[in-house]
Parts: sequence; structure tokens; C-alpha cells
Amino acid sequence: MRIALDAMGGDDAPLINIDGALTAIAQTEQLSVDLVGDEELLRSLLKEKCLLTGNYPEERLRIIPADGFIGMEEKPTVALRKKPNSSIAICWKLMAEKEVQAIVSAGNTGACVAAGLRTRLFLKNVKRPGIAAVLPTLKGHCILMDVGANPAARSDHLYQYGVMGAIYAREMFELENPRIGLLNIGSEDGKGTSLVREANQFFLASRLKDQYNGNVEGRDIFQGDTDVVICEGFVGNVVLKVSEGLADMMFRVLSEEITGALDTDKAKAGEAFKKAASRYEYQETGGAPLLGIDGLCMICHGSSNAHAMTNALITCIKMNERKINDSIIEQLASMPTPAV
Repeated sequence: MRIALDAMGGDDAPLINIDGALTAIAQTEQLSVDLVGDEELLRSLLKEKCLLTGNYPEERLRIIPADGFIGMEEKPTVALRKKPNSSIAICWKLMAEKEVQAIVSAGNTGACVAAGLRTRLFLKNVKRPGIAAVLPTLKGHCILMDVGANPAARSDHLYQYGVMGAIYAREMFELENPRIGLLNIGSEDGKGTSLVREANQFFLASRLKDQYNGNVEGRDIFQGDTDVVICEGFVGNVVLKVSEGLADMMFRVLSEEITGALDTDKAKAGEAFKKAASRYEYQETGGAPLLGIDGLCMICHGSSNAHAMTNALITCIKMNERKINDSIIEQLASMPTPAV
């Protein structure tokens, strides 16, 4: 499997992308990576790396030139017009031309999504792709979708997110019948905006109704009673960012308070907190897939490290092996948006 890696994307690019790619290639023979970015810089850095680590397989790690990159602070649509040959734009071009089967980027999320929407590389019957983030719960994992690709979602988009999110949960986390919930301000029927109420009716009238838990509140996400929680991109992005900030704050406070109160075994307690915190780290899952794309796209956190980039590349291989896209096409054809 060949993957285009936006080598210039991320706060610590391009070093974390080079390190992540080298590690992933060493871990599996199934992977080849195209590093997309500043050719001269990438060649120089790779040369330095190889002096320390030995030669890398050039047929499995190519450098694809790009003209600049889109910064985190840039407005995606404007930047894409001004920089048609930026690293993320070239990545999408490679996938559109079937040169690669997947894209991985820790760069500007809006630009990554916008570039994908411009190519119109949608799977058959998909109306709008969405980003599916994996969140930890007391009982395992929860897929939250969408977390930023589609802030102006329609109710039929939310229904399709339920279909796609359930497939991702089933194939990647081996949940036979993932339970689906609709994020709302209350669990009672009739709560929420017209968008959410109409989406609720779609789920109730569909073949997913036996897996549908109905409305769920924000506090329910981490309890583990719902495997897939659906919302529009604006709300999902806020939930994701608040969750990240809250988890970081809580672990810092608890670690300081508890280890500071211990007279012995402080190191052991610190390691225990570190292990617990790793369940909430985005580095462990690598990134969030943009589901509904003809190909695979993994969107990584801007502050990702090399470990996260390695995991994102490996996750793409797993998604390809599990035939996620084939399942999405098949189920959307057999379970179209019901008439309500």
C-alpha cells in the first residue's frame, strides 16, 4: 500500500513525519510512503537520518516535490487558491490520479478537508464526508462523528454518518452491532433543533433502529453505553477540543496532587498516571479518518509526534485490509436515507 504523507504538515514538521515514516516502513513490508514537500529540505534531512540509522529502501520512501505548505493560521479556501501546488494539494492530486491509496496529514485540517471536497473524491452515494474521532470510554472506545469536516450538516448527512461510523466501529474495534446515538441537549424525544429531530426520525425509520440508542447527552459519551455518537461538525469539534483540554488538565492536577502527597513509590505512581493518560492521547490512535472519501484520508493532530504519525500510517493499512470503503458503499446502497 502506498500512502502520501504531507511531510510539511504539523507543528514539528518535517522531522516528525520523516521519523514516523521510517518507523512505519520498518514495522511492515506492506507499506510504501511518498513524502510530499520541500524536496531539497527532505533530501537533506533524510541524508542526515541515514548516516545514523543506515540506508532506507528508496523504492518504498519516495520524495514528491511540492511548492510550499498551508500554515495552521491560513484560511483554507484562500490558501488553496494561492498555493495550488502546496503539499496537501499535491497529496490529494496523487490520490485522485490513483498514484497512492491514502493520505496522512497533520497540517491545517480545514485545508485538508477543503482540498478533498474540491477533488470530489466521494464514495458512491456519500453526500458529505465526515471526520470520525476515536474517544476513550469506561468500557472501550466511542466514535464521535463529525468533528469538523461539515459544520453545516443536513439531517441526511447525520444519518449517513451513523452508517459510516458504525462500520468503522465494527471493523476497527470488532463490535458486532455498534450502538448509535445522536448527540442532543436531552435524551427525551422532541428535544433539540429541527436538524437533530429530523435525523432522529431517519434513524428510527431505518434498518439501524435496533442499534439506535436515540438521543444521548454530552456527559454520556465517555460512559461507554454508546459506541458511535453522531453530531454536526461544529458541535463535534467543540466537544473534541473541550475533551482534550479537560483530560489534560485533570491528569496534570491529579498527578501533581497524588504523587506530591506520597512519601514513597512516587515514581511508580507517576508511571501509573502516565499509563492511564495514554488512553486519552491522540498519539495512540494516530489520527481521525475522513470517512466517505474514495481512498483513505487520516487527519492527525497538529501537535502530533513521530509515534502518532507511525500509528496513522499503520491505521491506514488496517482500514484498507478491513475494506472499510467497500462496506460503506454496500451499506449505503442497501440502507439509503429513509423517507419520513
